[in-house]
Amino acid sequence: MRKTCIIVPCYNESGRLDGGEFLEWAHREAELHFLFVDDGSTDGTQEKLEGLGRACPEKIRHVTLERNRGKAEAVRRGFLEAFVSGFDFIGYWDADLATPLETIPRFYELLEDRGFDAVIGSRVLLLGRHIRRNPFRHYLGRVFATCASLAIGLPVYDTQCGAKIFRNTERLRLVFRTPFRVNWTFDVEILARFLLLERIHGGPAIRDRFVEYPLERWDDVAGSKVKVSDFLRGVWEVLKIGYGVRGPWAERRFLASLEGRGNAIRK
Repeated sequence: MRKTCIIVPCYNESGRLDGGEFLEWAHREAELHFLFVDDGSTDGTQEKLEGLGRACPEKIRHVTLERNRGKAEAVRRGFLEAFVSGFDFIGYWDADLATPLETIPRFYELLEDRGFDAVIGSRVLLLGRHIRRNPFRHYLGRVFATCASLAIGLPVYDTQCGAKIFRNTERLRLVFRTPFRVNWTFDVEILARFLLLERIHGGPAIRDRFVEYPLERWDDVAGSKVKVSDFLRGVWEVLKIGYGVRGPWAERRFLASLEGRGNAIRK
């Protein structure tokens, strides 16, 4: 495995964070690193992350945000930290390990052996797969995924699975340069920003360079902070993203958001 960083956003995760599992994989894979982002937790998350760092300081680090900023900003801050260290691949993973860490090598094979620029976990219940989800949340998620696909014009089955890994490219760094306009549906905004960069500069289409991977296992871990109201808010956020990627002067607005440095963007 080439040098890979997995960002793990954490907010009050002391009761669900399996530190032993992260330590095992940090020792197992020589080039696999974990960067935890404590999003202003008020429980014992900070102490737990400090303990993980002491147990494996060369492979596990954490940063602490000054206050709770939401998952979108926690993930973005993690990417900004990882960019400085020159990782070949950077991704993010949910702290509750609903997607087991054993999936990372499978993602890596698609990135390295087949040359994809991003692998997105997809919770599809197929024969031979163990996908355990709350039925009500599953069907709400299908409605949401359909709205997201229509809004940005990209046939994505599952935008919200918290398991994604990207090749570290200049376009990836541009995608994460500025704060996201939304919080709960920032995964959709990531795709929208890549689409905008594709329209501005051309090059290989993300339809060809990104791939969804049907997970072998995903378990709905108790204690999720996602509520039904978040799905309703998410639909509104997706409409805003859709306007941002399809509305008039979308590319011009996006370049302006990159601090006026659009002309300096390399393909």
